[in-house]
Amino acid sequence: MTRYLLPVALTVLLFGATRAPADWPVFRGDALMTGTSTVKLPDKLEERWTFKTGTVKPDGTVKPDGGVEGAPAIVDGVVYIASLDKFLYALDLATGKQKWKVKLGAMKASPSVKGDRVYVGDLDGKFHCRKTADGSAVWEFETSGEIMAGCNFHGTNVLVGSHDSTLYCLDAAGKKLWEMKIDGPVNGTPAVIGDVTFVAGCDSILHILDAKTGKELGNVELGGQAAATAAILGDYAYVGTMANTVVAVDLKKKVKAWQFEAAVRQQPFFASAAAADLVVAGSRDKRVYGIDPRTGKSAWSFVTEGQVDASPVIVNGRVYVGCLNDDGNFYVLDLKTGKKLQELQLDSAVSGSVAVGPDCIVVGTDKGTVYCLGKK
Repeated sequence: MTRYLLPVALTVLLFGATRAPADWPVFRGDALMTGTSTVKLPDKLEERWTFKTGTVKPDGTVKPDGGVEGAPAIVDGVVYIASLDKFLYALDLATGKQKWKVKLGAMKASPSVKGDRVYVGDLDGKFHCRKTADGSAVWEFETSGEIMAGCNFHGTNVLVGSHDSTLYCLDAAGKKLWEMKIDGPVNGTPAVIGDVTFVAGCDSILHILDAKTGKELGNVELGGQAAATAAILGDYAYVGTMANTVVAVDLKKKVKAWQFEAAVRQQPFFASAAAADLVVAGSRDKRVYGIDPRTGKSAWSFVTEGQVDASPVIVNGRVYVGCLNDDGNFYVLDLKTGKKLQELQLDSAVSGSVAVGPDCIVVGTDKGTVYCLGKK
């Protein structure tokens, strides 16, 4: 079902317009949630440093209760990590040394950074705005449900979804400007292009909204609940569903353009897709798929050692993604062919997505270890 025409030309691509190439300030790297970067990474990744989140015991050892399920944020040489151990951390990207940490609440969401503020929601439904310099409080906004995903920005305003079935728009002081209710929890980070934003969740609908007012401009049936964030590329949105599909939405016509489904043993797509020359999506069928963005046909599939809930990223023709295998398998794939170029062993399963730095990537594990992978 559709209603209104979009007030902006969605053919205008805004890649890089809101961030420096070496920064990764939001969950999927940019406002359009593409999960892509153009930085130059080493041909072979090596462990540059690790950092342990979790509870420090009296003997000085760390109890691994601080799983990291969100993507880190990287801005101006600082890595921001939200952990299930209830702490938000700021680390030096070059060394992995802790700059500060602050106790908020158990967090699965990815932190987001804009200017001198870092934003993150917790599982108690509280949305925090903190100073990047020292983690001190600026303001706090309370929702009525878990916050599972990172926020995005429209100008100076902040967009964040909650499991209370609401997308909120807050101003720079934390005051609510508008809210949009849907029929079910909001799981993903809203993409933003121009003055348009998008929200999808457990109502199986992609809602197209005026970011200034929250007014619905149109909506498209997805055919399944969405746990993932939609990626915007040109005139299309790409989003995985719990109905075992990846869906492409034509944003001009406001219709479903195509639907991808695995040939056998279909499983849900909880991971958010990355969108570039191919749409790359991870599934709970233990595969990563490269999908033609024009036709929805599979270009390749790669078999992993575990279910893929971690959202893949694309950097200069390579795909980086982990899986839910206890051995911590992490893969580097060729974007064109899906061929494995490198495999690393981290300390445990990888639920979260990668953040891309100027010459490295940063990713957390279910045991709360944060890895910086680049060249030693």
